[in-house]
Amino acid sequence: MTDSQQFTFKAETKQLLNILIHSLYKDREVFLRELLSNASDAINRLRFEMLTNANVLDADAELKIHVRADKDSRTVTIQDTGIGMTREEAIDHLGVIAQSGARKFLEAAKEKNVDASGMIGQFGVGFYSVFMVAEWVKVTSRSFHPDAEAVTWYATGDDAYQVSAGEMSERGTKIEIKLKEDAAEFAEEYRIKNIIHKHSDYIGFPIYVGDEKESVNKQTSLWRTSRNEITEDQYKDFYRQTTLDFEEPLSHIHFVTDAPVQLYALLYIPSKAERGVFALRKEDGLKLYSRNILIDDYNKDLLPEYLRFVQGVVDSEDLPLNVSRETVQSSGLMPKLKKVLTGQVIKELESMAKKDAEKYNSFWGEFGAYLKQGIAASPMDTENIQGLLRFKTNLNPETWSSLEEYVGRMKAEQKEIYFIVGEDSKSVLRSPHLDYFHAQGTEVLLLTDPMDSFMLMGLRKYKDFELKNVSQADVKIDEKEKEKAEAEKMPDTDFNTLIEKFKQVLGEQVADVRASSRLSQSVARLVDPDGTMNPEMQRVYKFLGKEYEVPKKILELNPSHAILKNLLKLENADLQTAIVEQIYDSALLVEGLHPDPSSIAPRVQRIIEAALQK
Repeated sequence: MTDSQQFTFKAETKQLLNILIHSLYKDREVFLRELLSNASDAINRLRFEMLTNANVLDADAELKIHVRADKDSRTVTIQDTGIGMTREEAIDHLGVIAQSGARKFLEAAKEKNVDASGMIGQFGVGFYSVFMVAEWVKVTSRSFHPDAEAVTWYATGDDAYQVSAGEMSERGTKIEIKLKEDAAEFAEEYRIKNIIHKHSDYIGFPIYVGDEKESVNKQTSLWRTSRNEITEDQYKDFYRQTTLDFEEPLSHIHFVTDAPVQLYALLYIPSKAERGVFALRKEDGLKLYSRNILIDDYNKDLLPEYLRFVQGVVDSEDLPLNVSRETVQSSGLMPKLKKVLTGQVIKELESMAKKDAEKYNSFWGEFGAYLKQGIAASPMDTENIQGLLRFKTNLNPETWSSLEEYVGRMKAEQKEIYFIVGEDSKSVLRSPHLDYFHAQGTEVLLLTDPMDSFMLMGLRKYKDFELKNVSQADVKIDEKEKEKAEAEKMPDTDFNTLIEKFKQVLGEQVADVRASSRLSQSVARLVDPDGTMNPEMQRVYKFLGKEYEVPKKILELNPSHAILKNLLKLENADLQTAIVEQIYDSALLVEGLHPDPSSIAPRVQRIIEAALQK
């Protein structure tokens, strides 16, 4: 071991320390939460190491955290019997902040102009929160390796820190803090106990304070505690402590099973899909424990990807831990755990939808796209998910409806569930494809979310009803409607002349131009020729960024429409051509297929000028 060495903090760390030392925070007590959390992590890491390695210093030592305070000298000492640190690890862990983490913290603190103490733990800067209250900090640590030597790390919050040989015979880490005068309250034992109860009650190792022989914290993991012993506030507090999400979760799921696998689980459904800047959880995934030993902080194999928004803890005593975390991942037990957990989450969502429609609609607004992704990516789960789907329709455009509710409103003779895909609700409601359905009072699902087209790849039917795109649906035209349309349409000779004009102007842009028997209010609509990719798959290719060209479609015209009747009477050939092009482009626009909508503007201006001149 070399003599004392001095190192200089990097720029981001200096900025961070400056904020923590010279700014005022509403809740400086979080420094103790962070240090206790680090101590717990160190003990957890040791427990995991000892599963496969018996050659550990002080192997029989109690796994514990001890906090001592001296109000006369204004000092607090936090000591754990965890994995400890070597000299190199002390420099790496304490002397070098993750630059990206520090930078993000600084940006968040600058942008949000809020109490930064609430976001300290999330960016890898938790240890440094001690400088909110400390004049100086001395960390002495000895690694679990039997031949390791102790090391001391010392800093005052200035530009530099010192590393030297330490004096410590036992394994673990001891943090000594000299408190600032205005932080003297934290040297009071009663204050320390209050903070532990508030922030660290469910740390899984005993926390002793002073000379007391009884631990201050409950230790029993909340997920292993009987549900009838836990209050709603405790559930909310635990969620807040583990996520730093200060929005209350929509729901929690707490259950214990013995078959087909043994597990304890406490899961939460957040209220928002987007993680706030202060969120503690940086990735998707659940915390995975075995016998209270943390195995994986972000396990992504416990739930399908479409439920990745779920937060929480899973603890199973059935997990094999004899080799490594990779063994856990490849264990045949994981699919069983996944099946049980998925079933519980789906069951909770079904219950929420049934008992509290308003809350479920809030959930759907945030996480609906995840479930749609599940339909597309997990066909085997479609049957479980489809009852949770919600849609707006042409007849109920402001409220969400389930497929069950839609089917319950269907007309007796209706054999299919109709849908329309488009860019947004307003544009699809004006779609010419809906002319017939509006006239008949037939309900149509409005699919305007980009994920809807992917969902339709897996959602082919619901119960006995096939899903059908209105643009491709076979419809029965009422005889009276046929007679009315026949009476109002332009003469066949005129219409044929008009069709030739459209073909001449549009050329290769369309596969064909023909009359429509379905249009009543609209001038024209675009339909796909037989054998081409359906509209929803066209959108999938578009969203995936595949080589995308506007597919050649058939342009169907309404022979009864006044615009087309008057178009033939125009003597200005250029204006007639511009209107033909505009009818086609408008049809593309309504379909959401126009490759360059802004290109329409100059032509619209020419048509307006011509109309005003007339």
